[in-house]
Amino acid sequence: MNVLIIDDETPAREEIARVLAKEPDIVILGECANAIDGLSAINRLHPEVVFLDIQMPRVSGLELLSMLDPEKMPRIVFLTAYNEYALQAFDQDAFDYLLKPIDPARLEITLQRLRRDRAPNEALFKAAAPLKQIPCPGHQRVQLVKVDSVEYAYSNTTGVYVVTQDGAEHFTELTLRTLEEKTPLLRCHRQYLVNPEQIQEIVFQDIGGAEIVTHGGRRLPVSRRLFGELKERLGLS
Repeated sequence: MNVLIIDDETPAREEIARVLAKEPDIVILGECANAIDGLSAINRLHPEVVFLDIQMPRVSGLELLSMLDPEKMPRIVFLTAYNEYALQAFDQDAFDYLLKPIDPARLEITLQRLRRDRAPNEALFKAAAPLKQIPCPGHQRVQLVKVDSVEYAYSNTTGVYVVTQDGAEHFTELTLRTLEEKTPLLRCHRQYLVNPEQIQEIVFQDIGGAEIVTHGGRRLPVSRRLFGELKERLGLS
């Protein structure tokens, strides 16, 4: 069973890693000190289980859930030092939770459950709160772009990018599907999402398609397959 540990406190990471290392069927893929590094590690390493601290600075463990691709959702075991957060974790359909400091007997119960039930919990992604900010990694930094500042998002062969109202482009490790399901951005094309608040006009084309013109003057394609659904979502049909 491949696991990843995400916790901003070094002693807490070391403690659970020490206990897990004694289990012969567990491989620790890595440890992360914050949610943004954790997101990258989940996308890169594809752990089966993530031991995730709920309270972390900038981006919490609960917010991290909203950033994960639902098709790659691992099983989540929340770590918390506060009982009230444990209750919130269960509200989020977590696989389980552990109070810190870790009780080895309680951890063993969790491990036995994990060994019996290997199905990922897609309900965890659906229950997670909408995204308010999008992590966009750069050189030795991560920029948190506010969702309401995004004009549109698109994907190409190099990845997924969000474009803000000033025209700046930012790479993100989030998938278009995650952005579609966890932000107000609407799908207008297989490779494009648009902020409905940034639509200036929709130009109809003779061949049956359409094109969106944003307030920033950018022109986005609208696929014929999605045109009807887009008009309905915008209240135009």
